[in-house]
Amino acid sequence: MSQDSYYDPRDRRVERRSGERDPYAPPRRDGSSHSRPGEHEASRRPKKKRRSAGRTAALVLLYVAAVIGSSILLACIGWTAAGDVLALNKPEKSITFTITENEDFDSVADRLEEEGMIEYKFLFKLFASITHKKDSIIAGSYTLNTDMDYRALLAGMSANSSNRSSVTVTIPEGYNIDQIFSLLEEKGVSTVEKLRETAASHDYAFSFLQEIPLGDYRRLEGYLMPATYDFYVNHDPIFAINKLLVHFDSQVKDDFRQKVAESNYTLREILTIASLIERETTGEDRTDIAAVIYNRLNNPDAGTQGYLQIDATLVYINGGKEPTEADKSIDSPYNTYLYKGLPPTPIANPGMESIIAAMNPSDIKDFYYALGDDNTHHFFRTYDQLQKFIGSQDRYKAS
Repeated sequence: MSQDSYYDPRDRRVERRSGERDPYAPPRRDGSSHSRPGEHEASRRPKKKRRSAGRTAALVLLYVAAVIGSSILLACIGWTAAGDVLALNKPEKSITFTITENEDFDSVADRLEEEGMIEYKFLFKLFASITHKKDSIIAGSYTLNTDMDYRALLAGMSANSSNRSSVTVTIPEGYNIDQIFSLLEEKGVSTVEKLRETAASHDYAFSFLQEIPLGDYRRLEGYLMPATYDFYVNHDPIFAINKLLVHFDSQVKDDFRQKVAESNYTLREILTIASLIERETTGEDRTDIAAVIYNRLNNPDAGTQGYLQIDATLVYINGGKEPTEADKSIDSPYNTYLYKGLPPTPIANPGMESIIAAMNPSDIKDFYYALGDDNTHHFFRTYDQLQKFIGSQDRYKAS
């Protein structure tokens, strides 16, 4: 064998690498020829690509579905939340909503949800925090409805809210402080307890109160000017009382106070005299009653010997009942049958007519007066004249 025809096994390896079939390779059991490793892998690869593409498409569809579903869910939640924030499509409802003193915002939100004014209290609280309105609500009673969005609800429970429930109260002339506080409680303005505590302890910045010590709620007796007022329901007691004092300050003007300063009496003493007039008058005799009071005060050695002997002071200390002979023995500085001169404070809150009369008595010289059967007061200089008149009136005769 020549060198040119010599077979080198490496040539077979080269052939395999070159991709030619080995003519000496035995046939496969299935009748096909063996393929080289590269040929086997190449024959399987297209099927793998088809399966991967299908799986990817499924994942993409699943992702798209998830995104769309989440978007729809979020859109629904967002629309529902927006509907609550903006008060959209809510059933009509109106309530009177009362916030008590020291009630926290969480409690207010809870009750708004219970009343159907809001649906999501966590969202309402978040909105209030973001808009800095959380601390703007105050105690009081408010008219709220489901047409009010979050902003309107918060504004509707603030100090200047037009939705705040109010009440008109007329305080009659001659009411004492206990009667006034009871009336304010009856009308829903505040409670007697809160009003008394405020009157006793709050230092109101009015010059006419500066000499009166704190501690007793009756310190304001005489200064709560009778009139018709508009109060909020569940009004802050400080502001409720202040409203009455402001009106007094506006009515008892500087020129009047100057005249008082030039007299022998203080403003509080003038108010005390005015309160006696207010509780005794029938309406047309204020200056004559004022004259009797001054005649008794200024002439302690004549007439009643300095005792005012006014039944209205007995009513002040007996709880508002019709005075009796027994009441004249009650040991109280307000008992003008036992103690000479003026009582220590006003016994009621007089109107301006009686206050003016206290500074402008008539010039009569009488020391006594009595109510006749004609429901008017008759005035007398002596005690005998008084007794003779009383004996002639049916109202004083025993039934």
